[in-house]
Amino acid sequence: MRGLSKQEAIASCEKWGDNRLPEQEKSGFWSVFLGNANDPMIRILCVALLVNIVLAAASAFGWIPENVAWYEPVGIAVAILLATFVSSFSEYNNENAFRRLQEEASRVMCKVWRDGSLVELPIDDIVRGDEILLQTGDKVPADGFVVDGSLKVDQAALNGEAQETAKIPVKEGYVYDEGTVDFLDPFRVFRGAVVVSGSAHMRAAVVGEMSVYGGIAKDLGHEDDRDTPLKVKLGALAKGISVFGYIGGGVIALSLLFQRVVVANQFDLSLIGAYVANWTRLLNDIINAVMLAVIIIVMAVPEGLPLMIAIVSALNMGKMLKDNVLVRKIFGIETAGSLNFLFSDKTGTITKGKLEAIGFYDAQCVEYAEYDTVPPELRRYLGYSLCLNTGAVLSGDGKPAIAGNGTERALLNFASSKDDSASAKVVEQIPFNSTDKFSAAIIETDAENVFEKKTWTLVKGAPEKIIDKCAYYIEKNGAKTALSSIDTINKTVDSLADRAIRVIALALCSEKISPGGEGLDQRFPADAEWILVGIVGIRDDIRPESAGSIAEVLNAGVRVVMITGDRKETAVAIAKEAGLLADPGDIVLSSDELAGLNDDELKKKLPFIKVIARALPADKSRLIRIAQELNFVAGMTGDGVNDSPALKKADVGFAMGGGTEVAKEASEIVILDDNFSSINKAILYGRTIFNSIRKFIVFQLTINVSAVFVTFIAPLLGQDSPLSITQILWINLIMDTLAALAFGGEPALRRYMSEQPKRREESIVSPGMWSAIITGALWTFALSCVYLFTSLLKSYFTADSGVDTFHTGYFALFVFTAVFNAFNARTEKINLFDNMSGNQGFLRVLGIIVVVQVALVYLGGAVFNCWGLSAKQWMAIIALALTIMPIDIVRKFIPAFTREREVKALTQSGVK
Repeated sequence: MRGLSKQEAIASCEKWGDNRLPEQEKSGFWSVFLGNANDPMIRILCVALLVNIVLAAASAFGWIPENVAWYEPVGIAVAILLATFVSSFSEYNNENAFRRLQEEASRVMCKVWRDGSLVELPIDDIVRGDEILLQTGDKVPADGFVVDGSLKVDQAALNGEAQETAKIPVKEGYVYDEGTVDFLDPFRVFRGAVVVSGSAHMRAAVVGEMSVYGGIAKDLGHEDDRDTPLKVKLGALAKGISVFGYIGGGVIALSLLFQRVVVANQFDLSLIGAYVANWTRLLNDIINAVMLAVIIIVMAVPEGLPLMIAIVSALNMGKMLKDNVLVRKIFGIETAGSLNFLFSDKTGTITKGKLEAIGFYDAQCVEYAEYDTVPPELRRYLGYSLCLNTGAVLSGDGKPAIAGNGTERALLNFASSKDDSASAKVVEQIPFNSTDKFSAAIIETDAENVFEKKTWTLVKGAPEKIIDKCAYYIEKNGAKTALSSIDTINKTVDSLADRAIRVIALALCSEKISPGGEGLDQRFPADAEWILVGIVGIRDDIRPESAGSIAEVLNAGVRVVMITGDRKETAVAIAKEAGLLADPGDIVLSSDELAGLNDDELKKKLPFIKVIARALPADKSRLIRIAQELNFVAGMTGDGVNDSPALKKADVGFAMGGGTEVAKEASEIVILDDNFSSINKAILYGRTIFNSIRKFIVFQLTINVSAVFVTFIAPLLGQDSPLSITQILWINLIMDTLAALAFGGEPALRRYMSEQPKRREESIVSPGMWSAIITGALWTFALSCVYLFTSLLKSYFTADSGVDTFHTGYFALFVFTAVFNAFNARTEKINLFDNMSGNQGFLRVLGIIVVVQVALVYLGGAVFNCWGLSAKQWMAIIALALTIMPIDIVRKFIPAFTREREVKALTQSGVK
């Protein structure tokens, strides 16, 4: 029996442990809290708070004549703690949720022999003594040694040297030394190494944290996230806003001092001199002015933007996982929404990926729909070709095949029995690669010689690579006969290709394949004898949803290019069925034709290219490079080792869930169901995130601008700052953390797929957004001026309760105006409740803000300078605040009309 039994595996696990790696140390809540408390702005506030506490204490003990209320420093301390706590709690929960999602969906599966059958197990379940099948593209899952087969591995992740190292089976008497690490040992393989080529079985000798990779993992830190185009745009926006905040804060501090020193003393020099002489009062006013400036800077600086990105990305990541899209690197979602070009694999993405061999055709083009119907003598050679020249392996039940690539599994499944190949054994195997377009296996026959020769090389691959070389074919009775013409077989190949059926040619070669060179001509001697066994047709049906998904992506302004290793005729048939080839100007190129174009010629043709046939890995990297040189955002799908460079080079790489681990590691997003419609969803979610962030920016900047204007103008007109420091801190909490939660849950709307991709250099704040920000800020400022400086409202709010109620009313007015403006910011539609059911969290968060605000009005007291409002005063506040809604609705009519004209113009001009 091959491999460990279930009982042996359990015993090994109990003795040596399983294959889990030590978890990286997670940041605890208090660690996150202290990190946020270390923010420069918070530190400045804390210093100012400390000075205020000293002054309050000095005033309480009568050391200074100035009366400094004790509740001011207490209120500021509570506001700072509350804001830091809420933001830290959100960040902590978001990070943990993100980690859990990735751990759950990123489990690596390995091909392991257990109880005599080859099964797929999670990497963590491997134990010492397990026998594991390694194939091209796999990552070695444990430290161990090769027991059969041969392969080449890249150990750069372990030793930093990006070179291929050959690994061969151990010799008799070999002893594995756990105490040494020798990467050049030809028998040993180490966890984390990548199988570049070949196929072999290894035996696990060291697992889990005791492996070399496990030791490295203990010292691994968090990887730094690289900046994305969105983050660069947000960084530029944040810098501009910060400059505005710093200048505004400084000017406001000076204006407040001017009001206290000059305006309050009626411009009388003697009064001003007496004021200055009272140094404690002057110092207190200077500290208050500096604290107000710092608060304004804190309010203006959009520190909520990173939190907003984290929240909206995490929320959408969870939704995407339910739609079979795993986000490995969070910026991949953002970038997917801005794609201009998507270079997509055909197999398993546009097609179902469930390859099925529909029949075998001999050299005389006789069709055999079932393997068992092939004449026994001919079937012997067909069995050699299908069962020995393959990387696939039959499972314990006989079917279906696992391991290998999709084509090899389909061919092995077609062979109903391996009995026909039992008389031969494989001496050496050369796996398929997309550059050479063939695979080979050197076999030795144990029974009677094959055509008077015991050793042969089995070759399978592209018909145009193999058929032309064949001078002979095998008849039904097994006889070798001269192949006088290949026209008939080539017509059959073309006919199958026109029906979107992939064709694989099978042949025998009399000479051994050489290890060096590229292609059949360099790997085999010129005088080698080639015998055609026949061809096999493989069908891979178009996914029913592919045509609709491709149409939607095209309508979104994304140019889709299908890349396939199929013949040009097969590729054209599939592209037409998928809806990719619709216009007469669409271009289909083979790899050779693509290579014949220089870069300038390719740049001119790129917008019209729809299909690349017989593609090579280098073609993908070149297409990505050309698109990026044209300043386009380019995405790439892939599943193999050779796809990794292009996946890494692309702005966003989409790896297929059924692909190699190397491809997944090179990508930002993994499509778990290998479905093009899932890529469509990734683009939609990317655009949803971009639009959600834009909505948040409109809401935030409206408050920023209006607050700075009001706080600056009021002292110049003889009015103390209408908002206290604690009130501003509460508004800042609304604007950052709570607003991020409210806008982060916006639903993915299909209409986003009707928008054109955003240009790479396009500002994140559009003209329409500026109109919303300026309109909202100016209206809030106008309401503030009406409230603060008109006698009617001032008398209405001070008649019974005095000036404190007046400031209480303004605080409520400002907050409720911001709350109502949130409805304006969340949709560009006239209907402010458009798709509200898709983000019920929005209403919950705003409800929390309203409840807390009402509580502060009645319970805030001296800390928040709030002393309650009467029912009539509340009615006035609500009526004034609600006016921001119709004002913005009026504004929306003009942009809506302009946008409609732009869309109509684009449609008429043929832009898709």
